[in-house]
Amino acid sequence: MPTLNKIRTATPWKRRGAAVDPIIAHLRTALTLFFALDGFIFAGWVARIPAIKAQTGASTGDLGLALLGVSAGAVATMMITGRLCQRYGHQSVTVAAAVLMSLSVALPARTHSTLALGLVLLVFGAGYGGLNVAMNSAAVDLVAALRRPVMPSFHAAFSLGGMLGAGLGGLVAGHLSAATQLSVLTVVGLVLTGFAGRALLAHPVPQRPREQPPASGTRPRPHQVREPMHGADVLRGAGGSRQRGEPGKAAARRARRLVSVFGLIALCTAYGEGALADWGALHLKQDLNAHPGIAAAGYSVFAATMTIGRLTGTALLERLGQTRALVAGGATAAAGMLLGALAPTIWLTLIGFAITGLGLANIFPIAIERAGALTGPSGVATASTFGYGGMLCGPPAIGFIADWYTLPIALTTVALLAAIAAAIAYATRHALRPTDG
Repeated sequence: MPTLNKIRTATPWKRRGAAVDPIIAHLRTALTLFFALDGFIFAGWVARIPAIKAQTGASTGDLGLALLGVSAGAVATMMITGRLCQRYGHQSVTVAAAVLMSLSVALPARTHSTLALGLVLLVFGAGYGGLNVAMNSAAVDLVAALRRPVMPSFHAAFSLGGMLGAGLGGLVAGHLSAATQLSVLTVVGLVLTGFAGRALLAHPVPQRPREQPPASGTRPRPHQVREPMHGADVLRGAGGSRQRGEPGKAAARRARRLVSVFGLIALCTAYGEGALADWGALHLKQDLNAHPGIAAAGYSVFAATMTIGRLTGTALLERLGQTRALVAGGATAAAGMLLGALAPTIWLTLIGFAITGLGLANIFPIAIERAGALTGPSGVATASTFGYGGMLCGPPAIGFIADWYTLPIALTTVALLAAIAAAIAYATRHALRPTDG
């Protein structure tokens, strides 16, 4: 059995200093803006939820049901978006979804009932879910074109956009009405979509053939090149002879299973993001008697280190490879969350949250990129749906477990799922490794 320090991705990444096609560089910049815009608009909407609640007169329970509209709209749209990307191209769908999200973010401030709020949030969720699948699909092909593991940098842009949106939203909340602020978000969104969309649509991203997963129980030899041909895997050996591999349907089934594996990894880690967003501050205040300001800083610490982790993710992947990064990230997050959940002091808990953010930072981007490399936009859609489901399941699951036991015990489930993600990545290390060529 190979040791862990020998497990690396087989993708032939370019050297860091290699020249980059200017067109590809422009496309990367445009796509980065879409990721930042996604985080900015979503965080700006979240900052005005209290005002929307007061405006509609919704109870806490009714507001919770209305907010499910975002989730329902996103999840329902994700699989459809995968098919739309295959038909119309993910760059066109990215621009269309960004327009929909930008326009629909202004709608909640125009509602005056819980029912109306839930209905318009379905539309907003559709734009959000569609944009996430489409731009991640475009990012998968751009990563292949660049031949550098830059997917974490796109997700870092999302995190930075979210931090900027939340910060500005908090600053202007006392000076602008919700209707005015969300309308400003619409204008900003449409302007940036027009600017970045023009660059994104000007040139298609070069696409590579989808990777074929290794046959069960086997590993491709370095001298073999695996390529799809008329529904079957063709292995061309060093001597140039060809052998018929197993039928394309079997290879497609294996690819779908691998996509589900990456989706499960995404779910395990996104669960932690949702749990810390909703329960981290309460744990600090309720269980450790932290000042409200310090309690509120708990998630900020987590989000900040996650952003730092994603900004340095490309260098990390170039050094460690994808499998080692998944295993190390999951193990780091598990250790950090055990400290964050069970530490007896506020500062140790904050350190634990920070370590958790670093550990989780790059797992979701890697999972999405690998799923997309296997089956294209449909893989991105499947893995994103898994991951989004984990983010949705995390907060209520933590609540139920906290009712049965305690909140610190409930938060250890974040560590458990992070460890499971690491174990899955290690156990399937041969199957998850990209094929040569």
